Amino acid sequence: MRRRSLLIAVPAGLVTLAACGDDSGSSSDASDSASPQASATSAPPPKIVDGPLPAITAGTKFGEKPTVAKGSGEPSKDLAVKTVVAGGGKAVAEGDFIAADYLGQIWQSAKVFDNTYDRKTPLVIQLAQGSIIDGWRYALTGKKTGSRVEFSVPPTWGYGEQGSEQAGIKGDDTLVFVVDVQDTFNARSSAQGKKVPQDDAALPKVGTNTDGKAPSIEVPKADAPKKLVAEYVLEGDGAEVEAQNSVLVQYKGVLWDGGKEFDSTYARKQLTSFSLQQVVKGWSQGLTGKKVGSRVLIVVPPDLGYGDNPPEGSGIEKDSTLVFSVDILAKM
Repeated sequence: MRRRSLLIAVPAGLVTLAACGDDSGSSSDASDSASPQASATSAPPPKIVDGPLPAITAGTKFGEKPTVAKGSGEPSKDLAVKTVVAGGGKAVAEGDFIAADYLGQIWQSAKVFDNTYDRKTPLVIQLAQGSIIDGWRYALTGKKTGSRVEFSVPPTWGYGEQGSEQAGIKGDDTLVFVVDVQDTFNARSSAQGKKVPQDDAALPKVGTNTDGKAPSIEVPKADAPKKLVAEYVLEGDGAEVEAQNSVLVQYKGVLWDGGKEFDSTYARKQLTSFSLQQVVKGWSQGLTGKKVGSRVLIVVPPDLGYGDNPPEGSGIEKDSTLVFSVDILAKM
C-alpha cells in the first residue's frame, strides 16, 4: 500500500502528519462553484470526433473570457474536441494536475453554469478518474500548455443521468467547455524561482535543484530554533498565498535531530494539495504570504507542529523540531 502523506489537522486542532492528502494525492475541498468534479460513475473511453461545436463569438484569444454561441441542432453523442489555439508548452498527461481557466455552458440553452474568468482564479485539479468528469480527462490529455480547447461532453462522460442540481444541469444535458490550459504539474515538477542566499549557518541548507528530484536538506549540528522559520530558498514570481488558500506542493520533511526523512512527496511520486486551514500551524503560518513558484525552508518548533502527540508510526518523537523543504507549485 502506498504510504500516505503526513499533514492534515486532527479534530483537536493539531495536524497529524498521517492524514494530509489521500491516496489520490489531493485533499483540497471542492469549491462552492460548479467545477467539473467527478461524477459518481465512470464510462468506457469515448470516441473523439471533431464536432459539431458552437462558435466562440467573442473573447477568442487565449486567456480572454469567451462568449460561446448556443449549440445548433443535435450535439454529438461522442466527445467532440477542437484545439482552438495550439499552445507550445508542456504536454498534459493523464494523472497530471492542471491549472486552467474555463467556461462551461449547456448546449441546448447556452446557459453558462460556471467560469473561472470572473473569479480571476484558475481551477487547479487532477486529470484523474474520480477527481474530475471523464470528459475533461479524455479531451485534455495530450494537449499542450498555452492551448485553448473547446469540447462538448455528453451526459455519459459528464454528470450522468443524475446531472448536477447545484449547477442546474439535467441528466440529458450535453455540456460545452472552453478551457485555457495554463500549466501542468506532475511528480517531476519543481519550483523554478530565483536562488536566494542561504547565509545563516544556524539554519538548514536546502538544495536548489529544479529537476524534480528531492532537494537535499543539511541540518546543522546546533540547537534548533525556538521560533518558526520560513525562508525562501528559491523565490518565485507568482501570487502570494493567503491563509484561506489551498496549495499544490512538492515537499520533503526531516527531523532536526539526526536529519532523518519522515515524509516526502518525492518518495511517493505524487504531488499533494491541501488547505492551509487543515495543516499544522507551522505550515499555515510559514506558507502564508509566500509566492507561488517558490521553494521555502520551514523549521517548525514542537508547539507549532505535533508537540507531545506525534502521529503514530510516523517516526517522529515527542517534542520534535521538524524541517521542511516546500515547493509551492500552484494556489488553488
